[in-house]
Amino acid sequence: TSYKQSFGILPATRTSTQTRYHVKMYTPVPASSSNARRRITTYSVIMNVVLGLTMAAVLFRGGVLSSTMTAARTFAAPSVHTRGMHMSVKSSNPFSQAGRRAAVRSSVAPSPVQDSAGTIVDDGTVTLTRFMIEEAMKSKTPGQEDMVRLISSISVACKRIASMVQTAGISGSTGLAEGGGSVNVQGEEQKKLDVISNDVLKSALRSSGKLGVIASEEEDNPVVVDELYSGEYVATFDPLDGSSNIDAAISTGTIFGVFKAPEECLIGDSDNLSIAEQQCLEATLQPGTNLVAAGYCMYSSSTILVLTTGDGLNGFTLDPSIGEFILTHPNIQIPSRGKIYSMNEANYFDWDPKLQTYVDNLKKGEGQTGEKYSSRYIGSMVGDVHRTLLYGGIFAYPGDKKNVNGKLRLLYEAAPMSLIFEQAGGKSITGPGGRVLDLVPDKVHQRCPVFIGSPDDVDEVEKALA
Repeated sequence: TSYKQSFGILPATRTSTQTRYHVKMYTPVPASSSNARRRITTYSVIMNVVLGLTMAAVLFRGGVLSSTMTAARTFAAPSVHTRGMHMSVKSSNPFSQAGRRAAVRSSVAPSPVQDSAGTIVDDGTVTLTRFMIEEAMKSKTPGQEDMVRLISSISVACKRIASMVQTAGISGSTGLAEGGGSVNVQGEEQKKLDVISNDVLKSALRSSGKLGVIASEEEDNPVVVDELYSGEYVATFDPLDGSSNIDAAISTGTIFGVFKAPEECLIGDSDNLSIAEQQCLEATLQPGTNLVAAGYCMYSSSTILVLTTGDGLNGFTLDPSIGEFILTHPNIQIPSRGKIYSMNEANYFDWDPKLQTYVDNLKKGEGQTGEKYSSRYIGSMVGDVHRTLLYGGIFAYPGDKKNVNGKLRLLYEAAPMSLIFEQAGGKSITGPGGRVLDLVPDKVHQRCPVFIGSPDDVDEVEKALA
């Protein structure tokens, strides 16, 4: 009825068996008249044709029908599937390929069983979990399956910390812990997120069931994992590096290193540790050469996890839409030389004169390259180091008159970062002839000077300081 009403045809009379229709512009006629029925039929056909042509003209003027016909031609171009290859029949119309996903097709390797039912299609996305599992399958090193579980726990902690950092201003997590006055073993005032991040990481590492001892920059002493969850690894970490910048929404990060604990270590639940158990706690006092894994997670415009297990360096970016770290920086290699130096030049007048001369030469373009360097310094080691890793150059926190050994902690920052850079082809030294990874710590919170970056840049500063 609505269709007929739209063309000017309305119901005229209704009997018990049928309804007669007439054109609206004409006077109703008796249903019994055959001539009237013929006129109604004739005028109905004429009106349908006229209105149909009018609508077609409007559609052509608006381009709707043209677009529809183009789309129809596009989908009409057939695809020919053969075993082992894919071919599309090309149309002579230059617009016939509009909307086709050729780029997607070309990026997916053809399969010899594409036309078989139940074929598994790999879109090429590599998550952190998949990457670790595949590495464990390829590796012949015992215990790699345990490493998968451990790294998975760390990644979960990083996701939680990233979420807290992003919403810190909204949730009221900025500012000092306990309203101020809370100081860690380093003598530094703790931020709220320092304390929260430390608890998150400790909980995640404990629940992995693979750690026996945990050492944190925020703790006075290493923490023994209770026997129920105890494992064969030792983890050291800085839960939130650069936390002094958190209130200003500047990039921060988590740094971690993993050692293998001595096989004879079994630590009970008692608060009174035996001499043997105390020695197990000292398992954290290992040189960086004993690290079996190291990495950092940077919380910035995106959340990036950079990781090594001793066989190359890879970077993963958190995809918030699926909550997974995706491989985005495979096999990272640092440039052999860069054009950026990153140091806290507020300490310039407390530096060794040889270091002052080196930096002055970089500024004036009188170094080995003869080019002027740019200065970039965030004040968050993870942010500065990540930029250096990708762009090349040198990052340094040297000793000075106030802090003879610098300010970076060997176990929590210097050693893990040094392993990361060496896996990417870079170098890390404490000074002339001093490799950071060879340094054996005397105490858990020991500090050391660090010069880390591109191999040519590190060689140049080592020569300048000799």
